[in-house]
Amino acid sequence: MPAAVPGALAPAGPRTRTTATHCPYCSLQCGMAVTAGDRPPAVVPLDFPTNRGGLCSKGWSAPELLDHPERLTRPLVRAVPGDRTSPLVESTWDEALDRVVAAVRRTQDTHGRDAVGCFGGGGLTNEQAYQFGKFARVALRTSAIDYNGRFCMSSAAGAAVRAFGLDRGLPFPLSDVAEADVVVLVGSNPADTMPPAVAHLEAGRARGAMHVVVDPRRTATARLAGLHLQPLPGTDLALANGLLHVAVAEGLVDEAYVAARTTGFAAVRDAVAGYWPDRVERITGVPVAQQRQVVRALARAEKAIVLTARGAEQHRSGTDTATAWIDLALALGLPGRPGSGWGTVTGQGNGQGGREHGQKADQLPGYRRLDDPAARAHVAAVWGVDPDELPRPGRSAFELLDALGTDGGVRTLLVLASNVAVSAPDARRVLSRLRDLEFLAVSDFFLSETAELADVVLPSAMWAEEAGTMTNLEGRVIRRRQALDPPEGVRDDLRLLAELAGRLGVPGFSADPEAVFAELGRASAGGTADYSGISYDRIDAEQGVFWPCPAAPDDEPDHPGTPRLFTERFATPDGRARFVPVHHVEAHERPDAEYPYVLTTGRVLAQYQSGTQTRRSRSLALVAPTPRAELHPDLARRLGVAHDDVVELATRRGCARFTATVTDAIRPDVVFAPFHWGGGSSANALTDPALDPLSRMPAFKVCAVAVRRVGGPEERIPAPDAATQPAPQPHTRPAPPAPRTPSRSPRRSHPVRSSPKFLQGVFPLTGEGLGKPGPVDPALRYQVPAGATAQALYFRGGNSTAELVYVLLVRDGDPVRWFPIGAKGDVHVPLRVVEDLPGGCVVELHAAAPAGVTGELVVDLGLVEV
Repeated sequence: MPAAVPGALAPAGPRTRTTATHCPYCSLQCGMAVTAGDRPPAVVPLDFPTNRGGLCSKGWSAPELLDHPERLTRPLVRAVPGDRTSPLVESTWDEALDRVVAAVRRTQDTHGRDAVGCFGGGGLTNEQAYQFGKFARVALRTSAIDYNGRFCMSSAAGAAVRAFGLDRGLPFPLSDVAEADVVVLVGSNPADTMPPAVAHLEAGRARGAMHVVVDPRRTATARLAGLHLQPLPGTDLALANGLLHVAVAEGLVDEAYVAARTTGFAAVRDAVAGYWPDRVERITGVPVAQQRQVVRALARAEKAIVLTARGAEQHRSGTDTATAWIDLALALGLPGRPGSGWGTVTGQGNGQGGREHGQKADQLPGYRRLDDPAARAHVAAVWGVDPDELPRPGRSAFELLDALGTDGGVRTLLVLASNVAVSAPDARRVLSRLRDLEFLAVSDFFLSETAELADVVLPSAMWAEEAGTMTNLEGRVIRRRQALDPPEGVRDDLRLLAELAGRLGVPGFSADPEAVFAELGRASAGGTADYSGISYDRIDAEQGVFWPCPAAPDDEPDHPGTPRLFTERFATPDGRARFVPVHHVEAHERPDAEYPYVLTTGRVLAQYQSGTQTRRSRSLALVAPTPRAELHPDLARRLGVAHDDVVELATRRGCARFTATVTDAIRPDVVFAPFHWGGGSSANALTDPALDPLSRMPAFKVCAVAVRRVGGPEERIPAPDAATQPAPQPHTRPAPPAPRTPSRSPRRSHPVRSSPKFLQGVFPLTGEGLGKPGPVDPALRYQVPAGATAQALYFRGGNSTAELVYVLLVRDGDPVRWFPIGAKGDVHVPLRVVEDLPGGCVVELHAAAPAGVTGELVVDLGLVEV
């Protein structure tokens, strides 16, 4: 493949030019050369460090969309202003922008500044993302801005900041993956989502590397791996804690690293003490032997990497789940070690840069916090405004969308590069909120499901028609170079924002991407994501520059950029990484009689994000023409479903229909659906909007679902009957985050009568195998009386046999705690009043011993009944 070189390449013909740029899709930002002149242009891959001369089907087909017949090339407005039942008709830019400005002024005059909001996307260039954040805070002076990356990277970002003090998807170059001896991918399927990255995995396998994939589906990536762990969706945190428990128990913790480079390990060691391998197997479905195999491989490898992605992070406990895997990596001494570490696989093309420079509700450029007075002062000085004029942090993405059209919510919304009608959770609810708006303006390439609802639709330049920078999954800042002019009448979003600001009477917004990038550098200077030492010339000369890259003082060499983070210290005040204890919590929705299975969602090879672009590609439609739900053969047989039948998936939020794929690559209790389609096949119309209390990430990956067969194969899947769909939930103010710690009785200021209770005695024991615990004796069973509560205080046990045995504390049939008792040994475990046992709760003690072992067991469980 041709090598990547900066700027324009040699002319390909008398009327053409060839430009080195990057693919418009995922965070690999694969290098490609675009030859333009005659339309449509042609692309060939370049030998860029991330793609090594490869492209996937999406990259190869990208030029098809530049001249697609559905491409928007003129602004559209409602024929009757304010009446969204009237048709969208072509208009002039002046009329369209006048309508937007009039709506902004009318709304803010009536409802206040925060009644106008902005919603961005991870596909915007760094310059556009920066300018959008500045536009919201300076031109509109609104706190109401967030972006669709909140639905992608926010949990991993929060976990990384909490542990390391800094969030960069990969804190090392992607090429390190090829050199690692062990790679664990948790909820990541690069073979389908970013196929050129597989070259790095293949290079590692050629060297004999071991790859482990943790995924409830046997994906294309899992099929290539040496080991596939198939946990129940929503249990990755318990698995990570269980692996760390094994590392502690087997003496595999890197004690020297932990002592020298971290803090807080003692609390995490205590937290994972209860995650016995047997218990973790019961929670996750991952066999004990596989748990031990993974930990031993990671601990003994010279170079080892743990990578998490959306499968582990798009949960109501997504931040804690990412934290659990970081805790494991820290305990094994991986982050900052050459060729090793923890990272997260960024999804969207500029998912990294898009969240660094001001699109998030709580952030300013350079990853500065909006509620930090020093950060506000620095950025305000660059923008030429008073720090007190900058708004305070606003609502996160789903909370912003869920309050549209309500008192205290956004009444006029400007959307750039996002199709929230398809990509947001509980999508039918979001659609109803969009209809409640007084005014909606959307900038896009096509008439997306969101744009169809708008008062004004503004045609935007596409990837090959604009210039700017992107930041890929490694933190490498690269150039998106303009390869051809946009169609007449189409403007890029940088120019759009500059013109809107000017019409609102706010100067200081440039439409020149290089000038905006230089301003971004000044605004980010001194921040966590410092771009101040990066220039377009440096990017061209170095195949991209890794941040942080601060500006060098005069007469000193340029800062080299930072391909590898944390080699000497972490980005915390004391330079040490932070261990954080976290615990497994059940999914917000658990299967029941009405919704007996687990639904999980994700991507497929030939589609991307909300499908606004890829669903219009002829070549991609040949690969993935219809949305397909995956069912295990056992489940399909039970439901009478055959391959290619139409099935209806129903959750508490509504129904959607898909073509069935019957495959043993998925667990029998799990159904998978892709989220790239809208309308009657909208997977996100089904998903649970429960939010992570820290990142505000919705629970895309787990909810309870029912499945039924609708009929035989159909070329066009019929939509569910609208009359059977439940009404979207009305808006309610979000409740404060629920605490994740075990419940405790409230502090009492007066004496309370209580009674001690004991489950105790000496009992004969005959082992049936350590994996087969059972009741010891009816005397070791206690039911809390109705109207009372109880708490376990301690456990004592003795073992007369010559083998290790276990006693299991069981609550209402579920294992709660294992107590190992060594051969001829005893234990005393204080339980520290950790959990209330409500009235009606049943507590039992079970035991397990190796098959054939006999002897006596002494037990004493102390409780107090209140």
